[in-house]
Amino acid sequence: MDWREFARQMAAMARVLLAQSSVEETLRNITSSATELVDGCDAAGILVLHGKSVETLAPTSQLVIDSDQLQERLGEGPCFDSAHTRTGDRVFRIRDFRQEQPRWPAYAPQARKLGVGSMMGILLFTEDDDLGALNFYSRRAGAFTETSETAGWLLASHAAVAFSSARTHAQMQQAVATRHTIGEAMGILMASHRLTEEQAFTVLRRYSQEKNIKLREVARQVCEQGGLD
Repeated sequence: MDWREFARQMAAMARVLLAQSSVEETLRNITSSATELVDGCDAAGILVLHGKSVETLAPTSQLVIDSDQLQERLGEGPCFDSAHTRTGDRVFRIRDFRQEQPRWPAYAPQARKLGVGSMMGILLFTEDDDLGALNFYSRRAGAFTETSETAGWLLASHAAVAFSSARTHAQMQQAVATRHTIGEAMGILMASHRLTEEQAFTVLRRYSQEKNIKLREVARQVCEQGGLD
């Protein structure tokens, strides 16, 4: 492993990640970088758990999707474990799917049938967030070594910071847009019904509660239709 060249590539990747305009673009760059920077990696994706349900983000091939769905169905697998872990090991590696895997007895033989030869799962986390697992796939047995694991860790560390930053930025943008929409809706109600600002907000909130609709959706309806049904 030429670590000097790897460091140069990581620095370039970090600049690219910070320049992305959306969470989706950030994630796509993370997984594509995994296939370029980690020796032996043929495909990559990010697995996020919602309870026991699995969401696959930015997969570089169908193999990633099929593997994640298999892990969800069986409730086991290295990527599933990585995304589920809060303490202890945060890296899981299967070196050779041709060999018996006592830790994942149901998943391993079926993953082999999908064409997986070896794989790694590394938790994406920052001090404040657990973001899922970055997963590396190879169709060749024995593709991932300790050196691959180290490279994967370094990539995952950069990726977690970029992912968290992009998500926070997106949440802030959504919050600003929501406040703007609510303010516009309040203005419409104030003008059409001669309400005070407080009364207009009360109308929106009450309608939201009675109809079990999110406040931002109620506001959007007012802005589009000029009032409430």
